[in-house]
Amino acid sequence: MEIKPQAVVLPKETDHLEQGKYGPVFPRTPACYGFTIVARVKPGHADAMRQYGYALAEALEQDPYLLAPLKLHYLRWVLFDDDTRFMYQGIFDTDFDKYTEDAVALFSKAGVSTAFEHLEGFPEDWRTNPEAFVRFVREHHCPSFIEYGEYPYVTADEIKKALRIKSALSEMLDQMQ
Repeated sequence: MEIKPQAVVLPKETDHLEQGKYGPVFPRTPACYGFTIVARVKPGHADAMRQYGYALAEALEQDPYLLAPLKLHYLRWVLFDDDTRFMYQGIFDTDFDKYTEDAVALFSKAGVSTAFEHLEGFPEDWRTNPEAFVRFVREHHCPSFIEYGEYPYVTADEIKKALRIKSALSEMLDQMQ
Protein backbone atom coordinates (compact mmCIF):
# COMPACT_ATOMS: atom_id res chain seq x y z
CA MET A 1 0.00 0.00 0.00
CA GLU A 2 1.52 3.29 -1.06
CA ILE A 3 0.60 6.34 0.96
CA LYS A 4 0.83 9.47 -1.18
CA PRO A 5 0.97 12.86 0.55
CA GLN A 6 -1.80 15.22 -0.54
CA ALA A 7 -2.81 18.85 -0.24
CA VAL A 8 -6.20 20.46 -0.64
CA VAL A 9 -6.91 24.13 -1.22
CA LEU A 10 -9.94 25.30 0.74
CA PRO A 11 -12.36 27.85 -0.66
CA LYS A 12 -12.39 31.40 0.66
CA GLU A 13 -16.15 31.64 0.26
CA THR A 14 -18.20 29.17 2.31
CA ASP A 15 -21.71 29.93 1.02
CA HIS A 16 -21.71 26.82 -1.19
CA LEU A 17 -20.65 24.48 1.63
CA GLU A 18 -23.14 22.24 3.37
CA GLN A 19 -24.60 23.99 6.39
CA GLY A 20 -24.32 22.26 9.73
CA LYS A 21 -26.06 23.07 12.96
CA TYR A 22 -23.83 26.11 13.58
CA GLY A 23 -22.66 27.18 10.13
CA PRO A 24 -20.71 25.86 7.15
CA VAL A 25 -19.30 22.36 7.37
CA PHE A 26 -15.72 22.66 6.23
CA PRO A 27 -14.64 19.66 4.17
CA ARG A 28 -12.40 16.96 5.56
CA THR A 29 -8.88 17.53 4.27
CA PRO A 30 -5.77 15.35 4.11
CA ALA A 31 -5.04 16.70 7.62
CA CYS A 32 -8.57 15.63 8.72
CA TYR A 33 -10.61 18.41 10.38
CA GLY A 34 -9.44 21.34 12.42
CA PHE A 35 -9.60 24.99 13.20
CA THR A 36 -7.47 27.91 14.26
CA ILE A 37 -8.77 30.50 16.69
CA VAL A 38 -7.12 33.87 17.23
CA ALA A 39 -8.51 36.02 20.04
CA ARG A 40 -7.52 38.75 22.48
CA VAL A 41 -6.51 37.72 25.98
CA LYS A 42 -8.28 39.58 28.78
CA PRO A 43 -5.86 42.12 30.24
CA GLY A 44 -3.80 40.52 33.01
CA HIS A 45 -4.92 36.96 32.18
CA ALA A 46 -1.86 35.66 30.29
CA ASP A 47 -0.37 34.04 33.40
CA ALA A 48 -3.71 32.39 34.19
CA MET A 49 -3.78 31.09 30.61
CA ARG A 50 -0.32 29.58 31.07
CA GLN A 51 -1.36 28.10 34.43
CA TYR A 52 -4.32 26.50 32.71
CA GLY A 53 -1.86 24.83 30.34
CA TYR A 54 -0.06 23.31 33.34
CA ALA A 55 -3.37 22.23 34.88
CA LEU A 56 -4.42 20.52 31.64
CA ALA A 57 -1.06 18.76 31.35
CA GLU A 58 -1.42 17.54 34.95
CA ALA A 59 -4.98 16.35 34.34
CA LEU A 60 -3.70 14.38 31.32
CA GLU A 61 -0.99 12.79 33.46
CA GLN A 62 -3.70 11.55 35.80
CA ASP A 63 -6.02 10.51 32.97
CA PRO A 64 -4.23 10.23 29.61
CA TYR A 65 -7.60 9.57 27.94
CA LEU A 66 -9.31 12.72 29.26
CA LEU A 67 -9.45 14.31 25.80
CA ALA A 68 -10.01 11.03 23.91
CA PRO A 69 -13.65 11.83 23.00
CA LEU A 70 -12.38 14.78 20.95
CA LYS A 71 -10.47 12.45 18.57
CA LEU A 72 -7.53 14.85 18.51
CA HIS A 73 -4.36 14.53 16.50
CA TYR A 74 -2.82 17.54 18.17
CA LEU A 75 -3.42 20.89 19.80
CA ARG A 76 -1.20 23.94 19.77
CA TRP A 77 -1.64 26.98 21.99
CA VAL A 78 0.34 30.16 21.41
CA LEU A 79 0.42 33.47 23.29
CA PHE A 80 1.86 36.27 21.16
CA ASP A 81 2.01 40.06 20.76
CA ASP A 82 3.33 40.48 24.32
CA ASP A 83 0.78 37.97 25.64
CA THR A 84 -2.17 40.03 24.42
CA ARG A 85 -3.37 37.53 21.82
CA PHE A 86 -3.91 33.78 21.83
CA MET A 87 -3.92 31.24 19.02
CA TYR A 88 -5.46 27.81 19.36
CA GLN A 89 -4.91 25.22 16.65
CA GLY A 90 -6.50 21.82 16.74
CA ILE A 91 -6.58 18.95 14.27
CA PHE A 92 -9.13 16.22 14.93
CA ASP A 93 -11.20 13.51 13.27
CA THR A 94 -14.75 14.82 13.69
CA ASP A 95 -16.42 17.75 12.03
CA PHE A 96 -16.37 21.21 13.63
CA ASP A 97 -19.85 21.06 15.16
CA LYS A 98 -19.30 17.66 16.78
CA TYR A 99 -15.88 18.65 18.10
CA THR A 100 -17.15 21.80 19.77
CA GLU A 101 -20.25 20.10 21.22
CA ASP A 102 -18.06 17.24 22.50
CA ALA A 103 -15.63 19.74 24.04
CA VAL A 104 -18.41 21.52 25.93
CA ALA A 105 -19.84 18.19 27.14
CA LEU A 106 -16.42 16.84 28.13
CA PHE A 107 -15.35 19.89 30.13
CA SER A 108 -18.76 20.25 31.75
CA LYS A 109 -18.83 16.56 32.75
CA ALA A 110 -15.26 16.69 34.09
CA GLY A 111 -16.01 19.93 35.95
CA VAL A 112 -13.04 21.51 34.21
CA SER A 113 -12.93 25.07 33.00
CA THR A 114 -11.59 26.07 29.61
CA ALA A 115 -8.64 28.29 28.82
CA PHE A 116 -11.02 30.22 26.60
CA GLU A 117 -12.50 31.80 29.76
CA HIS A 118 -9.43 34.07 29.69
CA LEU A 119 -10.32 35.44 26.25
CA GLU A 120 -12.23 38.64 25.59
CA GLY A 121 -15.82 38.03 24.57
CA PHE A 122 -15.94 34.38 25.61
CA PRO A 123 -19.46 33.60 26.89
CA GLU A 124 -19.74 33.13 30.64
CA ASP A 125 -22.60 30.66 30.14
CA TRP A 126 -20.62 28.36 27.81
CA ARG A 127 -21.29 25.24 29.95
CA THR A 128 -25.05 25.53 29.48
CA ASN A 129 -25.03 27.31 26.15
CA PRO A 130 -23.05 25.30 23.59
CA GLU A 131 -24.41 27.55 20.83
CA ALA A 132 -22.66 30.57 22.41
CA PHE A 133 -19.42 28.58 22.72
CA VAL A 134 -19.61 27.56 19.07
CA ARG A 135 -20.52 31.10 17.98
CA PHE A 136 -17.41 32.44 19.77
CA VAL A 137 -15.19 29.83 18.14
CA ARG A 138 -16.66 30.48 14.69
CA GLU A 139 -16.31 34.25 15.09
CA HIS A 140 -12.62 33.85 15.98
CA HIS A 141 -11.81 31.09 13.50
CA CYS A 142 -9.17 31.88 10.89
CA PRO A 143 -9.79 29.29 8.16
CA SER A 144 -6.92 27.58 6.40
CA PHE A 145 -6.59 28.06 2.67
CA ILE A 146 -4.44 24.95 2.16
CA GLU A 147 -3.95 21.83 4.22
CA TYR A 148 -1.41 19.08 3.68
CA GLY A 149 -1.22 15.55 4.97
CA GLU A 150 1.87 13.33 4.81
CA TYR A 151 -0.48 10.43 5.54
CA PRO A 152 -3.74 11.86 4.18
CA TYR A 153 -7.17 11.20 5.63
CA VAL A 154 -5.83 8.85 8.33
CA THR A 155 -7.59 9.07 11.68
CA ALA A 156 -5.88 9.17 15.05
CA ASP A 157 -7.42 5.76 15.87
CA GLU A 158 -5.99 4.28 12.66
CA ILE A 159 -2.54 5.62 13.53
CA LYS A 160 -2.70 4.15 17.04
CA LYS A 161 -3.90 0.82 15.64
CA ALA A 162 -1.01 0.73 13.14
CA LEU A 163 1.46 1.46 15.93
CA ARG A 164 0.00 -1.36 18.08
CA ILE A 165 0.29 -3.77 15.12
CA LYS A 166 3.88 -2.67 14.51
CA SER A 167 4.72 -3.22 18.18
CA ALA A 168 3.07 -6.65 18.22
CA LEU A 169 4.85 -7.66 15.02
CA SER A 170 8.21 -6.50 16.39
CA GLU A 171 7.60 -8.43 19.62
CA MET A 172 6.65 -11.55 17.63
CA LEU A 173 9.78 -11.28 15.46
CA ASP A 174 11.95 -10.80 18.55
CA GLN A 175 10.48 -13.97 20.09
CA MET A 176 11.23 -15.95 16.93
CA GLN A 177 14.97 -15.29 17.26
